[in-house]
Amino acid sequence: MKGFQRQIQKQTDFLKKKIIERDILLVPVSLVFILFSLFVFDLYQKGNFIVKSVLNPLFSYSPKEFPYLKNNFDPRISAESSVILDKDTKTVIYNKNGNLRFSTASTAKIMTALISLEFFNPSDVLVVRQATSEGSIIGLKEGDKFTFENLLYAMMLPSANDAAYVIAQNYPGGVDSFVSKMNEKARYFNLLNTHFQDPAGLLDENDYTTALELARLASFALENEYLLKVVNTQSKVIADISGFRTYQVFNRNKLLGIEGIEGIKTGFTEEAGGILVSSKPFDKHSIIFVVMRSEERFEDTLRLVNLVSSGNLTFLSIHP
Repeated sequence: MKGFQRQIQKQTDFLKKKIIERDILLVPVSLVFILFSLFVFDLYQKGNFIVKSVLNPLFSYSPKEFPYLKNNFDPRISAESSVILDKDTKTVIYNKNGNLRFSTASTAKIMTALISLEFFNPSDVLVVRQATSEGSIIGLKEGDKFTFENLLYAMMLPSANDAAYVIAQNYPGGVDSFVSKMNEKARYFNLLNTHFQDPAGLLDENDYTTALELARLASFALENEYLLKVVNTQSKVIADISGFRTYQVFNRNKLLGIEGIEGIKTGFTEEAGGILVSSKPFDKHSIIFVVMRSEERFEDTLRLVNLVSSGNLTFLSIHP
């Protein structure tokens, strides 16, 4: 009997010892767990700002209305690719080969405008470091000095390539740094089928996008009221800072002001064909129209506008 009791006592002592060892082991484990939890919580708290900064802006809205076409007829356009997009909800209203890649041509200057507006003030003086003579230009000379505002008008209205390059030349790090920023912004906007090789859109093989992504880019550009004022200007007289060299520039968008049509940018090269990015207010909404590789970009755009006109486009209320 006593032997049995001693055996029970040994087992009891052994269990107590194991429990003590377990508790001792659990102290550092628990401490590590607590510290890790505090670290994760701290990271989460800081992550709120990180998430907000990298959150895709395509999903940062809370729409209350949804665009809807009553009659989705074929507009019969020559453009190989086209998209109609509601700016606020980023909803595609019409899509013809919207995910096919094409050269951006001068519509690359939409991104050039957005990047430059983030860095330069309208009154900043920029120097022509190297004159560009390729494609559409206004004839800037090396050493000329212009305000950024005047160069922006020259770039966006007559689509002056030399103005686009001067803006990029005066960016910290020069043209290469500027183009890198363009592509960085494209990734931020989640434009994964878009790439820029130069600030003017001259390099057809390496400057590319899709009609859908070009429409999305335009939707972000329309958020900038200053840029919207620029692209809706029919003509403007600009000058260098001395006032000696003056230029009158005209908007290449022939539809500007017709049926309420607003900017945004024209584009053309032999490779790209005709491109037009424009918008039109509908009630409290802005509808964006993009045609790419078009034989008649202005006529095609009018056909797309007709598709959403005469009460054919309506907005359905979204109820939570």
